[in-house]
Amino acid sequence: MADVNGVWLGTYWQEGIPTRFEATLVQGGNALSGRILDDNYLGEAQIEGEVVGRSIRFTKRYLTTSPHQVAYTGTLAETADYMQGQWRIGVLHSGTWEAHRSNEDLTADLKNRLEQQIPVAAGEAVLPG
Repeated sequence: MADVNGVWLGTYWQEGIPTRFEATLVQGGNALSGRILDDNYLGEAQIEGEVVGRSIRFTKRYLTTSPHQVAYTGTLAETADYMQGQWRIGVLHSGTWEAHRSNEDLTADLKNRLEQQIPVAAGEAVLPG
């Protein structure tokens, strides 16, 4: 199963106009949740969905600006660092989207730092500098 935990940077297109977004995704088993911040007036949204194999599906709900739910479907690359697909609002509005992992993988950075702990005394550790 693909692991999509972390920060993703992406773009979706509506009527040929690109909108950038930043998504923070949290995956537990197949369940997916998180937040997306669009780089426009629509602002922040919550997402809920699932990841099955390399398929991803979620619904985006804006917190304040729009009552419409946006359905996203897509496919993850084998390397799990890129995804792309389609979005849809009802039957009238749709477009494409894509996202790639941000280089700022805070979880991996924390894990790396914890693995590099240097023991000082029994039961104590200090992170390198």
